[in-house]
Amino acid sequence: MSLTYTKATLNDIEQMQSMVADAIEEGIILPRSNSEVATNIRSYTLCFDHNKIVGYVALHIHNEKLAEVRSLVVNEEYRGKEIGSKLVNMLSHEAEILGIKEMLSLTYKQNFFERLGFKEIPKELIPDNKIWADCIKCKLFPQCNEISLIKTL
Repeated sequence: MSLTYTKATLNDIEQMQSMVADAIEEGIILPRSNSEVATNIRSYTLCFDHNKIVGYVALHIHNEKLAEVRSLVVNEEYRGKEIGSKLVNMLSHEAEILGIKEMLSLTYKQNFFERLGFKEIPKELIPDNKIWADCIKCKLFPQCNEISLIKTL
C-alpha cells in the first residue's frame, strides 16, 4: 500500500462519483452532479493508493468564519488505516491557512469526529443557507438523523 494525498482534478470526477454511488443510494452522502463536483473541484482532497482513489473529502466554505467538512468517504477495504483522520486534519490545516475559525460536520459518525476535536451542537445553530442549499436535496429531509458537530480552529 502506497498512499498519497493530493488535490482533485477534473480527471478524477468519474472515479469519485463511482466511489460514492452506494453511499448516495443509502442517503449517507448527498448526490452531486458531475457539473457540481467540477465547479467545486478545488475543494476536494483525495487519497490514492497508486492510481486508485481510496478516500476523499471536501472543504466547503460557508462564510469568512465557517467551513464544512463534506463528502468524507473512505473505501471500505481501506477503513481503519487513519485515512479519514488524515483527510479531515488536512482540511483543518487548509481552513486555518484561509483564516476560517470553525469547521462544521453533519455526520452519522459522531465518535469519529469527536476524536478529531469536534463537539456536538444543536442543529438550530447550522446556517440557514446550508439547510436550503443542501439538506433539502437529501432523501431523508426533513427527518434527518445526522449529528451536527463543530470544531474551533
